[in-house]
Amino acid sequence: MKNFKMIVSYDGTRYFGWEHQPDTDMTIQGKLEKVLSQMQEMPEGQSVTVIGAGRTDAGVHARAMTCNVLLDTVKTEEEIQAYMNRYLPDDISVNSVKLAAERFHSRFKAIGKTYRYTCWYGSSKPVFDRRYVTVLEREPDIERMQEAAEYLTGMHDYKSFCGNARMKKSTIRVVDVIRIEQSGNYIRFYFHGNGFLQNMVRIMTGTLLEVGFGKKEPEDMARIIEAKDRQAAGYTAPAQGLCLMKVDY
Repeated sequence: MKNFKMIVSYDGTRYFGWEHQPDTDMTIQGKLEKVLSQMQEMPEGQSVTVIGAGRTDAGVHARAMTCNVLLDTVKTEEEIQAYMNRYLPDDISVNSVKLAAERFHSRFKAIGKTYRYTCWYGSSKPVFDRRYVTVLEREPDIERMQEAAEYLTGMHDYKSFCGNARMKKSTIRVVDVIRIEQSGNYIRFYFHGNGFLQNMVRIMTGTLLEVGFGKKEPEDMARIIEAKDRQAAGYTAPAQGLCLMKVDY
């Protein structure tokens, strides 16, 4: 068995997230495993297991999701990539396949991730980007959001920004970068950290937007963190604006 590292891009619009779901085959992990099992000519009822660096939610996109898979194959890296891209749906692309160390694990070896959340505002419609942006009714105050973002960076217990109310593991994370950029009608939030909780980036984005619209004050962020209560933070921004950009190793 050989361990292969893959970089995958996908448009998450049609899918119920990365991870297997009990009642549907419309997941990214499921599509990758189906094609690889077909390539391996696995017996019915058996399949390979693809391990992802994270578990993106339904509707979330990725430009560079890292994953790994153990395969018993004589195919080269290029042949595996070509086979997968031939049989995968058009909204999933395998950008690279490389032989990895036997102990490489895409999730456990990851040391950081970068996410981008994209918003758009204006009197017209972002017709060609509509699947990848969240449309705002008006322009938020960027300076207020940047001020609020400073409170959210560092090492904190981000329980208030966790969408899983039954989370039993530690909710302490390090978010070392929150950058907000405006270009024309686009506002992009960049988040880099050593790991993110379920819905964490979307909740942080929703909270920052509430600051930008005057519904919360920048200094409220300290209180929200201290509360360790999901109800203290802002709303969960829609999935389509979120994209996993990079995984660090």
